[in-house]
Amino acid sequence: MNKQIIQARIDTLRKTLVAQDLTAIIVPSADPHLSEYLPEYWQTRQWLSGFTGSVGTLVVTADFAGLWTDSRYWVHAAEQLEGTGITLEKLAPGQPNHIDWLADHLQEGDSVAVDGNVLSIAEQDRLLSAFDANDITLITERDVLTSVWTDRPALPNAKLYAHDEQFLAQSATAKLAAVRAGMAKVGATHHLLSSLDDIAWLTNLRGADVDYNPVFLAHMLIDTDSATLFVDTDKVSEDIVQSLKDSGITLADYSAVQDALSSLTPEDLLLLDPNKVAVGTLSKMADDIGFVEQMAPSTLLKSVKSDSDIDHVREAMRQDGAALAEFFSEFEQRLAAGERLSELDVDSMLIEVRSRQPHYVSPSFPTIAGFNENGALPHYRATPEQFSYLDVAEGEGGLLLIDSGAQYQNGTTDITRVVGIGQVTAEHKRDFTTVLKAHIALARAHFPDGIASPLIDAICRAPLWQAQMDYGHGTGHGVGYFLNVHEGPQVIAYSASTPKERAMKVGMISSNEPGLYREGKWGIRIENLVVNTPVPSPTETEFGQFLHFETITYCPIDTRLIEPSLLDQTEIDWLNDYHSQVYAELNDRVEGAALEWLTERTKAI
Repeated sequence: MNKQIIQARIDTLRKTLVAQDLTAIIVPSADPHLSEYLPEYWQTRQWLSGFTGSVGTLVVTADFAGLWTDSRYWVHAAEQLEGTGITLEKLAPGQPNHIDWLADHLQEGDSVAVDGNVLSIAEQDRLLSAFDANDITLITERDVLTSVWTDRPALPNAKLYAHDEQFLAQSATAKLAAVRAGMAKVGATHHLLSSLDDIAWLTNLRGADVDYNPVFLAHMLIDTDSATLFVDTDKVSEDIVQSLKDSGITLADYSAVQDALSSLTPEDLLLLDPNKVAVGTLSKMADDIGFVEQMAPSTLLKSVKSDSDIDHVREAMRQDGAALAEFFSEFEQRLAAGERLSELDVDSMLIEVRSRQPHYVSPSFPTIAGFNENGALPHYRATPEQFSYLDVAEGEGGLLLIDSGAQYQNGTTDITRVVGIGQVTAEHKRDFTTVLKAHIALARAHFPDGIASPLIDAICRAPLWQAQMDYGHGTGHGVGYFLNVHEGPQVIAYSASTPKERAMKVGMISSNEPGLYREGKWGIRIENLVVNTPVPSPTETEFGQFLHFETITYCPIDTRLIEPSLLDQTEIDWLNDYHSQVYAELNDRVEGAALEWLTERTKAI
């Protein structure tokens, strides 16, 4: 992005602040559904700042512009913000966030604007708590940015479609009944859903309004005996209208949700998730309506996959594993033949092989193919404007980190592998093997049923900590079933809070992805997906039920990058057993060069 364009946009925004008698504006990375990936219409922070990372908050005043983001994006953000006049503010423990900064720098009587349509109720509460003490006014009703972003894209209009019935374990009617049971537990008469993956799960419908996630823009209002889906009705075919009607769901226009909420009375009690509902969605609701603020019942329900769901996911993983065997085989052949490949070639090759698999829909997130120093950026993405070739000088070597995944109708995949290019070094092998030890530690772990998921993070990090190493991201996230690749409520990260909703339960699918990043050198991450299952044939029952992880990603881990002397026998056994399983699952799905590659890469060490 041209730096002068960014400067001009910030200048225009500042003039608008002056014209509207505002001291500052907050521009979050969010939409009315508090999504991770945003339709282009809602990518205001990226448009204003030029920073393309998925997480970040921009603050602009008359004499300051700053962007707050976490350690995954510091190098990336520093490069993109250079010369724009926007300061990179690093989010880290003990450092002020954007709310702290505003509370410290603004004066009594100052005003801060933020679009209520992209501000969660929980975030508004945090802002008000910080601002009230200093008599700073928070304004959420004004549309400040439309006059600045005059050529804003239209909202997406992709058609809805049904999740293939052969992959469904529950009808929408049954799911609604389970949600209503959750409402009844807290005495709620109504329940508002704005989170797109919850709505897609609950209706058994999918869409393409958001890149990589098969969801559609909608809200949903549920009461004790009816439900309304607020969606652009032009996206909905007659067949889907009828299937929704059969499930007890009626349609209304996407923009009608505020009016529907305005009809609630003081006798009603509304259940909503304050982290997943925007302030603007409630703008017409009366002030005397009672709330129950907690995680939506559907979030908990969809996190626990049924046995048939997991069987379908296992099959999707086999398909994905076969595609990856074809990719790695061709990739290594082309490199060996002297062909010059780039990070962009990795992405296109992966899409090509996956698209040949049954039930393929799309990538599940932007492929991260980072060579050497680019691999040290956890959320790096090569673009036609900025990418690297996989070049090494004679006698030298490097590491290529590949984090990719796919959406299939029968499952969502997410996997990270590291490839050595040229002559890898002893230091490469030491780092890779240490990360592998961390991965194996979590893969082999047993833990109590119901334990708060953040608490098991230390099991994974222990081998890295023992070597005085660490990484700045979480170890694992939940994964949807033909839904968002990042799904709650479980998260394996010691920095996360531990509410009861983050309990580990049988049927949850999570990632296991420790890493190590040496800035300016290389990055390493080893990621498989795992499912919570009861410990088979338990030797003890007196202390309750214990769970363990079944690894359901089927793709070899490159043993050429391992220093075997750093592994103990239990770790070697785990790796050999894993590779034996990978071969058993995939050998009849590939042939020729891909089968030769699979056979070689799954040999025992």
